[in-house]
Amino acid sequence: MKLLASLLMAAALAVPAASALAAGETPAPQKAAKPDLVKGEASYAAVCAACHAADGNSTIAANPKLAQQHPEYLVKQLQEFKAGKRADPIMQGMAAILSEDDMRNVSWWLASKQAKEGFAKDKDLVAMGERIYRGGIQERNIAACAGCHSPNGSGIPAQYPRLSGQHADYTVKQLVDFRDGKRGNNVQMRDVAAKLHDREIKAVADYIAGLR
Repeated sequence: MKLLASLLMAAALAVPAASALAAGETPAPQKAAKPDLVKGEASYAAVCAACHAADGNSTIAANPKLAQQHPEYLVKQLQEFKAGKRADPIMQGMAAILSEDDMRNVSWWLASKQAKEGFAKDKDLVAMGERIYRGGIQERNIAACAGCHSPNGSGIPAQYPRLSGQHADYTVKQLVDFRDGKRGNNVQMRDVAAKLHDREIKAVADYIAGLR
């Protein structure tokens, strides 16, 4: 009798769901699992640490610092590497082996790590970089970087990445790739970078490296 009652109950619960689907209603979305930082650390150590350092503070100028980055931004980038929307042979290969849970776990683990400060290196360019970052170039309709990435480079969670202390070499490459159409996963950045000259890009990147 208990078994029969259980089957009848299950059938009764299934009817409303089936009716909703038949009526064209969208089922309620499933909530994403809470990030597992322990698994995130393990996945990061296995896949990412060789290039981005054990704590996300890359010591290789060509590889970005990831510590304290907004996790939603990191997830988006990993998804786009995996889908081929953001082209990079190495990162596409790395992202290909990560599940959605892996991406979320790794990203939230990285967000929990403290970013190390960086330093500007070219004193002749840093003043130009500061002017562009804080005020843009009005006569050429180039928006100030601070408008989206904040005056201290902390960015805006889920929308605009943290830039503070990022390696200048990495920032230069991203801006050049945006400008030259090699990186196409952000129309806004592509349009801004398209108006910048090489010296201006180098100046902004060097200023960003020293932001804190």
